[in-house]
Amino acid sequence: MDDQNKNLLLATALSMVVILVWFLLFPPPDPAEDPNAPVAAETGAPVAPDGVASAPRAADPVGGAPVPGAAPAADAAEAPRLPLDSARLEGSISLTGGRIDDLRLKDYHVELSEESPIVQLLDPVSSTNPYYALFGWAPGNGLALADVPGANTAWTVESGETLTPDNPVTLLWESPAGLVFRRTISVDEDFMFSVTQSVENTGDKTVSLAPYGVLARHGEPDDLKNFFVLFEGALQMSDGILEQTKYSNMPDLDVVPSEGTQATVERVQEAGWIGFTDHYWMATLIPDSGTPFKSVVKYDARRDIYQTEAVLPTIELAPGTTQEVSSKLFAGAKEWETIREYQKAGIDRFLDSIDWGWFFFLTKPMFAVLHWLNLYIGNMGLAIIGLTILLKAVLFPLAYKSYASMAKMKELQPEMEKLKERAGDDREKLQKEMMALYKKEKVNPAAGCLPILLQIPIFFSLYKVIFVTLELRHANFFGPFNDLSAPDPTSIFNLFGLLPWASPDPQSILALIFIGILPLLLGISMWLQQKLNPAPADPTQQMIFAWMPWVFMFMLGGFASGLVVYWITNNVITFIQQYLIMRSHGYTPDILGNIKAGVKKKGKEQDSK
Repeated sequence: MDDQNKNLLLATALSMVVILVWFLLFPPPDPAEDPNAPVAAETGAPVAPDGVASAPRAADPVGGAPVPGAAPAADAAEAPRLPLDSARLEGSISLTGGRIDDLRLKDYHVELSEESPIVQLLDPVSSTNPYYALFGWAPGNGLALADVPGANTAWTVESGETLTPDNPVTLLWESPAGLVFRRTISVDEDFMFSVTQSVENTGDKTVSLAPYGVLARHGEPDDLKNFFVLFEGALQMSDGILEQTKYSNMPDLDVVPSEGTQATVERVQEAGWIGFTDHYWMATLIPDSGTPFKSVVKYDARRDIYQTEAVLPTIELAPGTTQEVSSKLFAGAKEWETIREYQKAGIDRFLDSIDWGWFFFLTKPMFAVLHWLNLYIGNMGLAIIGLTILLKAVLFPLAYKSYASMAKMKELQPEMEKLKERAGDDREKLQKEMMALYKKEKVNPAAGCLPILLQIPIFFSLYKVIFVTLELRHANFFGPFNDLSAPDPTSIFNLFGLLPWASPDPQSILALIFIGILPLLLGISMWLQQKLNPAPADPTQQMIFAWMPWVFMFMLGGFASGLVVYWITNNVITFIQQYLIMRSHGYTPDILGNIKAGVKKKGKEQDSK
């Protein structure tokens, strides 16, 4: 076997390994179960956020007091509500607990159709999947749970009728201990809420209490992907250190003996945030920069409640004094540009809330370039093609050396055949003489593999970008290709839409057989790329090369169509580069002759049978 074919075989084997490993690591998700049965109401002692009866304790300097009452009573569904409306958000705030628990994203639909309902991010406790944000105060010295607002506190509206970017609202509650609590909520033009909590002591004794924010989720999300390539769960940034806890791992957290729940606690000194991230959406608690706080990830197995908390430092409140604290809540879509602006405004490493993966040093700049191209071109499919061209341009010096070496190897083929004849069965002698020939002619037989090796991390990184980033969701290309994050919607089954019946369901086995037009173009482009070189003499190699393009075609048929667009473009550019470079070095690939030779060999094989 000549070295050129060895390189091709190695490159093919490496590509196959990549695809096989990918399918093993990232299998399709199992059907999601619905663990979110309504939570039954409980009576009796006040409950902590994990639902366990709790007595007040003294607070430590950084929010050590227990957070009271994050689990609302079942009758909270009947509470009055305060409307919320902005250019990008709509919903309401429950006056029971003052919870932000009804939030929808105006710009995003559940399905591709404009008739599809818009995405519901936060849900009231009366829904199937309760998910809400709650702010309040944890009691310290001199206070009981009943003296601070909790999940079932009945707030009144002091000012404001509808929460809008131009009109904040203020809620009011007076406690039996002579404390007057106010909560002012505002929202910007995108997805950021600002929450200012104040407390006035009208009593006659000094008390201590700690402000907090809580995000509570009853059960796992009903659309949980469970993909290895995608992180979904509790996400926290603690003084520059990002920590991720999957939903599936939260039940395995260490048990906190004093509370009877599983939890992890981090002490943030300078800057951080904590919350839950889904595939495309996120809710995050963000204390003001420079404010230390206790960052808590918690799970209550008895109620199946996932929870994150940001508990700020305990304050001492003397009689006749007032104190206030401010924090923020991000609740919305993980748009790269929007999150980047919040990061520029001072939220530490907020762009890391997007799951960039192991190859973050590639995925971050790759997406930045893709985003810029999309803004300039106005079509994400064309932006992917443009990104592929840029990547090939960056790698061109290596590709040039590789294809030049391949052309030189073709020129040396007659000399190599003579060496084989002289060496006979003496493999050691053959290897020494071949190495001497390579050194004399300054040829590197392994040079052809380097571009393929570099393609592997690029492939993984681009797959990550296409699968994870919101900007690829429902991104249009042309015609039927209106969601580049989804597989090709066309199918041979109905001749790519020409016949009057629908394509097979994407989840069915028929969809794997009756592939779309993009995977078909991928197979053809790989097949033509092979024809730049004659088929190897070895029958086993011939069979592998003959089947490889079509195996890849079916294996990649279920991948995101944006990734298939990249691969087709990459194959076409590689074909052009290899043809021109090899021709410039004195070797003109006989593409038509190689195709005819392959057809003749198949014909002879059939005749012999």
